[in-house]
Amino acid sequence: MAVRQREMRSATEESVAFGRAARELELKPREFELAVQLGAVRTVASGPGRRRRVSRAEIERHRSADGFPEGLRSRLWVVGTAEGAELMGISPARFGRLARGGCFAPVRFYVNRYRAVVWHYLAADLVDFADRNPELLTGRTPSLLRTALEEREDRRGRSWRARRIDQLLARTDDPWERAAVTASVLTPEDLAVGVPDENERAYVTGLRPALVPARSDAMAAHEVIESVILAEDPDEIEWHRHRLTAALAQARAVRPAPAPDPRPGPMPSPAEPVTGTEALADTQAVTEPVRPRGLWDWLRRRT
Repeated sequence: MAVRQREMRSATEESVAFGRAARELELKPREFELAVQLGAVRTVASGPGRRRRVSRAEIERHRSADGFPEGLRSRLWVVGTAEGAELMGISPARFGRLARGGCFAPVRFYVNRYRAVVWHYLAADLVDFADRNPELLTGRTPSLLRTALEEREDRRGRSWRARRIDQLLARTDDPWERAAVTASVLTPEDLAVGVPDENERAYVTGLRPALVPARSDAMAAHEVIESVILAEDPDEIEWHRHRLTAALAQARAVRPAPAPDPRPGPMPSPAEPVTGTEALADTQAVTEPVRPRGLWDWLRRRT
């Protein structure tokens, strides 16, 4: 126990809180939130409650890199449809077709005043896609993509869910927490099918992370947010059930689910609001992203 306490104290002393890390990395709060979410800035668990912090070594790794801070900020630059289309040199209509077809995954979204979902994309992802697929940027839409767009519904939500799950899985090695991440996009009904044991299901439900830790001003759009978070297509639901079954088998092999608390508290919703400076908010204020000065040319020059 004493060794454990010394290790935790050492980790705390060699790391800093999120607010200070953001300042030392010259990132705005939302840039830093996204950096942590994407894993661009790695965090460690330390101190009471195992709160996430940023190590001094991680901060120095970024500060000593060539092109700091523009290089780091370019990786965190998000754009909407209009600016993304301009960056790729295509029309907003073609950009929308490519996005709906799942050619690139959104990195976050917000719900505007009209309760419509507005998607944001990493500028670096769009530049990479354009450089790898120039044939999709001009002329007629290829027949395979055109057929996919005609036969499938909008795949932006599905692409975002897949990306968000991968991000959360990368943050934990605990087998039950990994199962809970996979379960976070399933409705209670689908979860009951995937986890028939009530005790295991309660444990997994309690461990589910909030895919969209929403700020309080997003509560009016809760239903719209939940429609994005939860899988709806039968094939996507089946895929997540398959992954959940595999994750549960691994978790059971390590340890059984603990006995239920005789006085359990309320279980969190997949879209449970989270507040505080360490919340990784995917819902944003209803504004279009502002182009960081100099990043446009910097991002294009790197390719």
